[in-house]
Amino acid sequence: MKKKIVVIIVISLLILVILIIYLLYLLNYIPHKMYSNEYFNIKTYTSNTDKDNDGIDDQTDILTSVREYIATNPKYKSKYYAGGYPNDEYGVCTDVVAFGLKGAGYDLMELVNDDIKNNKNNYNIDIIDKNIDFRRVQNLKIYFENNAISLTTDIYDIENWQGGDIVIFQNHIGIISDNRNKNGVAFVIHHANPYQKYYEEDILELRNDIVGHYRIS
Repeated sequence: MKKKIVVIIVISLLILVILIIYLLYLLNYIPHKMYSNEYFNIKTYTSNTDKDNDGIDDQTDILTSVREYIATNPKYKSKYYAGGYPNDEYGVCTDVVAFGLKGAGYDLMELVNDDIKNNKNNYNIDIIDKNIDFRRVQNLKIYFENNAISLTTDIYDIENWQGGDIVIFQNHIGIISDNRNKNGVAFVIHHANPYQKYYEEDILELRNDIVGHYRIS
């Protein structure tokens, strides 16, 4: 009887450990294997535009700039900045996009502010505040819907998800990575919360709240 109890306890502990490991994997605390476009015979998209004339096309430039930004290991905290862009070690999800675009020559703060002033009826804003409006997901959804190329939200249409694209969720935003999971679904470079271990994560198959997928034109 005692042996049976011990066996049951051991099996229960093993099952618990397996469940914990699986949960940690789902939550991206355990790294997921990454695959390249070449692995799936997908041609990497490059833009015909070089906004900042640095010899690097916009799509590549955005992705490179995003990686440079997350390399600074920003900590997650929502703060107001008089100059708009965070100038310390903190940031939120929208800053990943803003710094990615800024490195490619697109000042999202100015662009969104101009669009709000010219098309205020499109935005649910009472008082325009240039320093914060471009850091709100709902405003960026409207801005990109009207000023970028709108693409598929079907994550399994894998060829049409390319590194440097922008993905918007119900209350979140990120940049599409040039790395993919075993199904060819793209990873996302994002900043979601203070407990996030990695900035580049395999999350698209776990989400059911994608509301937009865009590419800078």
